[in-house]
Amino acid sequence: MPGSQLVNRLQDLNYRVLAVNNPAQLAATIVRESPLIAFVDMQTSGDICGAIERVKSDVATAHLPIVAFAPDKKLELLVAAQKAGANLTVDEGMIAGHLPQLLEQALRVDLD
Repeated sequence: MPGSQLVNRLQDLNYRVLAVNNPAQLAATIVRESPLIAFVDMQTSGDICGAIERVKSDVATAHLPIVAFAPDKKLELLVAAQKAGANLTVDEGMIAGHLPQLLEQALRVDLD
């Protein structure tokens, strides 16, 4: 599911969606907008892993669940996202069929 389809699907589920196309702006946008969750397309040009690391290393944004996705045959991108600090990594084929479950898992509050 390409990013624009994900945006449409989230809007269909009544989520407010803001697309950020420049990884350098991700952390500042998250601080400004205070989202519930961030979906990160690992095929975005630029330093996307660095952007994830900045979000996860900032005390103000470290709590934000990040779901990183990449095409089915790009496992190395998902591994890089995990190393950068993404909470969940999925191939984009899973997003289409399992979006509500992914949202639930990513937004689950850790009560331990």
